Amino acid sequence: MGNAEQMRRYSKDIGIEIAVNSAINESDRMNLFDDTDIFTSVNPRKEVFDVPDAELMLFEGFFSKKESDIYYDVLLKQTKWKEADLTIYDKTHIIPRMVSWYEDKTNPGADPDGQDWIPELLAIKARVEAETEVKFNSVLLNLYRDGKDGVGWHSDRTDNFGSNQIIASVSFGETRPFRLRHKTMKDVPLVEIPLTHGTLLLMAGTTQTHWEHHIPKTAKNILPRINLTFRQVKRTFDL
Repeated sequence: MGNAEQMRRYSKDIGIEIAVNSAINESDRMNLFDDTDIFTSVNPRKEVFDVPDAELMLFEGFFSKKESDIYYDVLLKQTKWKEADLTIYDKTHIIPRMVSWYEDKTNPGADPDGQDWIPELLAIKARVEAETEVKFNSVLLNLYRDGKDGVGWHSDRTDNFGSNQIIASVSFGETRPFRLRHKTMKDVPLVEIPLTHGTLLLMAGTTQTHWEHHIPKTAKNILPRINLTFRQVKRTFDL
């Protein structure tokens, strides 16, 4: 991994100073994520996980090295990252990562003043939709700035998305392990999937109903990871 310097970014919109590890030397940047051989093939490697109560499919090298580097750089620098909080048992905590939300403004209940999709996000979405044959109308971006950022065990919420939601997860940047465990079948082994630069992970069926997942923190000195989870918003309204 090349010599990376600290680049500080400031989010004027929310008044939060964001410290982002980023390589500012071009030669270093191009070598940041060369730790795998997944980019040697034109077609991505596809793996289907044979586990109960879940539909999991991994596409390694779904985006080429060149595409992944470009998207990583653009999303890291141009996204309006924000802090988010989570309330548990009447206590509010700031989650250890930055987020950004986009959705079609034609969705019922969508914020008319929400962010407009940028061309790079639309291009990524189009590629994912072409592969999965699923139309997505929203995306949640997560920025894991370093090893101190992560996410605890959880299942993705079903309100506004439905119980058997389809989630297409795209990763750019540092490889982080994505761990899954069955909620009730304790004899089912833990599943760990390294989400590498340019990877697509498809989760469908009853995955969110029967499984939990998390991204563990690490004490290692690592670079940022950007994750995009494309979703189908399906809000319902009581009449």
